[in-house]
Amino acid sequence: MRIIFYVLVAGVAAVVTFALAMLIWKLSTKYRLYPKIRERDVHTRPTPRLGGVAMFFGVLVAFAIGSQLPQLSIVFSDPGKILAVLGAAAIIVGIGVADDVWDLDWLTKLAGQIIAAALLAWQGIQIVQIPWLQNTSLLLSPYMFLAITVFAVVLVMNAINFIDGLDGLVAGVAIIANGVFFVYSYVVTYEPTAQSSYFNLPQFISAVLIGACVGFLPLNWHPAKLFMGDAGALLVGLLMATSTIGFTGNYDQRPLSNKELLPAFIPVLLPFAVLLVPLLDFALAVFRRLRAGKSPFSADRKHLHHRLLDMGHSHLHAVLIFYAWTATASVGLLLFLFTPSWVAIIVTAAGLVVCAIVTLSPLSRRKAVEAAVQLTPSGVAGEADVAQYDPLDAAADPVDVHAETSDAEAHLALDRLHETETRP
Repeated sequence: MRIIFYVLVAGVAAVVTFALAMLIWKLSTKYRLYPKIRERDVHTRPTPRLGGVAMFFGVLVAFAIGSQLPQLSIVFSDPGKILAVLGAAAIIVGIGVADDVWDLDWLTKLAGQIIAAALLAWQGIQIVQIPWLQNTSLLLSPYMFLAITVFAVVLVMNAINFIDGLDGLVAGVAIIANGVFFVYSYVVTYEPTAQSSYFNLPQFISAVLIGACVGFLPLNWHPAKLFMGDAGALLVGLLMATSTIGFTGNYDQRPLSNKELLPAFIPVLLPFAVLLVPLLDFALAVFRRLRAGKSPFSADRKHLHHRLLDMGHSHLHAVLIFYAWTATASVGLLLFLFTPSWVAIIVTAAGLVVCAIVTLSPLSRRKAVEAAVQLTPSGVAGEADVAQYDPLDAAADPVDVHAETSDAEAHLALDRLHETETRP
């Protein structure tokens, strides 16, 4: 079975990435090759951020090994596409490393991203139709499809880069999203006696990217020893965009149209589902910055992961919440391919409700604390307690509220209230 060879190249990517990440971490720590902590950073100690280099070489070695396997020969039947993928990855990693070291301006980074995306499109890895709108191929020129492809690749790269703010966040989200996408693309194109002519390259890229993220995650888990930096985040975004465009932008979904309506739309919806969190964060960030009269690529501390921390979630809880939303959206959509629609709808809706409850739970806990403090008679609760847990003050500036302190202070406020009520 072909899947065994996909597992093999994923394993190669994981081993090489892990080994090089360990080497980079040790060398960076020994020679202090790490930048200063920025105001918007969540971590509190200087941490090397060149993990993306290890991921790139993990991908490179996996491609080299895969090219020697006869069972995956069709993946490498068009050398131009392979060179375009690796060339675009090299450009992105180079731009990312330069940004991690010298902090490039946003225009330079955007130019590099456009060049990398254009290289992919130039070699044929591009959208050639919009699923369920096949007639668009008659309405749109090849240059318009090329422009749409470049825009989509740049969008996904920046969306992934925007959520890279917590330990293990991008790597974990990429593993979940690419795992679901790999399963879907493998199932709908499976041919037991032949190699599919279109989709081996997207499947191969997804498998290799999963392996690279798995190999990098142990050093990036909280508390992280090594960050992937812009080089790694942009590389993940590039490869995710390449695999989804290579599949969705070329796949003839008409055979699915004989089934239920919603499964026939999976090729269109799945890329958005697996990228739900990054795309949402990107859209909110761009809107927020443009409204403030700033560049959409300017940095701030108002991303979704920052807001989860400000709500009172711990670092680990915030990461797991992102994982849960990504898994619920992508796996829920995938269920429509394997189960009746009503089952998929119920399971997905239940998952979304649970995710929402877990995400918003610190708000109800904080409301209980505020109520306890506000009900405490004067003199029992200090002025600092009342000021900190005053609802208007909290709404005006919630940035410094963290789960570790709020839980302890919650118990203190409740204990004071209890002592007051039971005092003779």
